[in-house]
Amino acid sequence: MSFPAVTTKIPATIITGFLGAGKTTLVRHIIAYAGGRRLAIIVNEFGTLGIDGDILKGCGNENCTEDDIVELSNGCLCCTVADDFLPTIEALINRPNPPEHILIETSGLALPKPLLKAFDWPAIRSRVTVDGVIAVVDGPAIATGRFADDPEEVARQRALDPSLDHDNPLAEVYEDQIRAADLVILNKTDLLEPAEIERLKAEIANAIPRAVKIVTAYEGKISPDVLLGLAASAEDDLAARPSHHDAVDGAHEHDDFESFIVALPASSSPQAIVERLREAAEAHGILRMKGYVSIEGKPMRLMIQGVGARFRHYYDRPWAPDEARDGHLVVIGQTGLDRAAVEKNVSGRIIPEKQPESQPESQDA
Repeated sequence: MSFPAVTTKIPATIITGFLGAGKTTLVRHIIAYAGGRRLAIIVNEFGTLGIDGDILKGCGNENCTEDDIVELSNGCLCCTVADDFLPTIEALINRPNPPEHILIETSGLALPKPLLKAFDWPAIRSRVTVDGVIAVVDGPAIATGRFADDPEEVARQRALDPSLDHDNPLAEVYEDQIRAADLVILNKTDLLEPAEIERLKAEIANAIPRAVKIVTAYEGKISPDVLLGLAASAEDDLAARPSHHDAVDGAHEHDDFESFIVALPASSSPQAIVERLREAAEAHGILRMKGYVSIEGKPMRLMIQGVGARFRHYYDRPWAPDEARDGHLVVIGQTGLDRAAVEKNVSGRIIPEKQPESQPESQDA
């Protein structure tokens, strides 16, 4: 079977940003207001359970069906470009009815530049172009000089490494993301004062060695007309997007972070589960939690997303009649999390205390 020749490149938008900045919320908003565009979404989930993909699949938009959402969960996309990303892009553009625009949501730890270099691959260069790189910034976190909601854990790790003579890895990732951007979204500005917003915009502009538009947002509510159609051809503009890792061709390590999945039993109320998760986040210095849970007596699934001790939740869709109402949560934190303790606190399981071994009866006469 032959397909018609593609004469115009398919635009792709890379959406990058640190953990909990609001990337998935932004993608949901683009899908909801796509104006008839036929979209395909590539989601790079950090972990083994596709929570981000599941959130997007709950949109129920005719222009972006479940078949149009591809989850890549084998690791950070910038580290698995050849194995995961390139075959995925090729499969999308070789469809009989290819997408009109591709959105790529990277994991919170991904560096954009190795991904940009992948668009020079011969099989896709003539058919796909990077319309733009969008960096989503967590305004409240950046306003207080941190890149995660638990800066104490980051500082503790830095203090334990006597050979560290540069900015911590979180700062490098953040800087690489905004330096690669064609548009920076300063998100969650409803939690900031006007003076803070202006200060942050100036700081971000000073950190980027070229003129880049910075826009403010609340819950990622920005028109797709602003986000799509930038025509940046970013794959041809790599030199203007400096990275901390240019000298090593984008190689980097993610040993500072780990993630795992916790099964969540049904909860009596949204408030009860959110309070339990908040206590766990504060007790263990967890950076990010996201997942879903069944609420007793409710026909819909409760989606939960947390950054540090800040949480938001909403009912995203009804449980299917034949679907097991099993809740799951992805937990992301600095390496060294006490997994057993986190699972106990998050799931609310009661682990029986180990009983002391019985002592033999005295043989005294």
